[in-house]
Amino acid sequence: MSETNTAASEVAAPHRYTAALAADIEARWQDFWDAEGTYEAPNPSGDLAGDPQLVAKPKKFIMDMFPYPSGTGLHVGHPLGYIATDVTARYQRMTGHNVLHTLGFDAFGLPAEQHAVSTGEHPRITTEAAIRNMQSQLRALGLGHDKRRSFATIDPDYYRWTQWIFLQIFNSWYDTDADRARPIAELVAKFETGERALPGGRIWSELSHAERADVLG
Repeated sequence: MSETNTAASEVAAPHRYTAALAADIEARWQDFWDAEGTYEAPNPSGDLAGDPQLVAKPKKFIMDMFPYPSGTGLHVGHPLGYIATDVTARYQRMTGHNVLHTLGFDAFGLPAEQHAVSTGEHPRITTEAAIRNMQSQLRALGLGHDKRRSFATIDPDYYRWTQWIFLQIFNSWYDTDADRARPIAELVAKFETGERALPGGRIWSELSHAERADVLG
C-alpha cells in the first residue's frame, strides 16, 4: 500500500490502532506514571518519604546491571535483562510488596577515553550525552524504575564515598585475634614498640620504606 493510500485509510478510520497511535498512548501513560509516582518506592521518612501503608509492606529490592555509557546507546542485551527484572518487580508489586527497582549508569570506559583522545572532546560531555540518550530509550521501553534514585558512578556525590571506602580499607589491616579490621597505624605502633614481632626477627626502625610497605602488604 502506498503512503498516500495509508494516510487516506487512517483519515477514514481515525481510531485505527496504528504504530503512531500506540506510541502516543504509551507516551501519555508514561507521563501519567511519572506524574503520579507509580513506580516510586517510599522511605519511612526523609526526602523520599511516602504513603505509610506502602512503606509498611514487605520490601523487595530488584537490582539491574548498570549500562555502560561509553557507547552512544543501549544494545539488545540490555533490555533482554531489564525486561526480565521488570516483570519480576511488577509481580512483587502485585503481590503486596514495596518494590525498589531503579537503574543507574556506570562510569567512564575505554571507548569514551579513546573518543576523547581522537576528538579532544571531554569524556564527561560524551558520557552524559550517552546517558541522556539511554534514559530516553529506557523510557520508551516503559520499564517501572524509580527514577528519583537513579545515579551515575561519575557523579562526585557518589564516587566520593567509593574513594572514602577505599581509603578505609587501604589504611586498615585484618587483626586475626580480634577477627576484625583495625587502623593500620595501630599495627605500625606495635611494630615500633616491639609489642608485635616482625617476620624473621627484623627491627622496624631498621627497615627501608619499601621493606615497611612490603610488611604492611
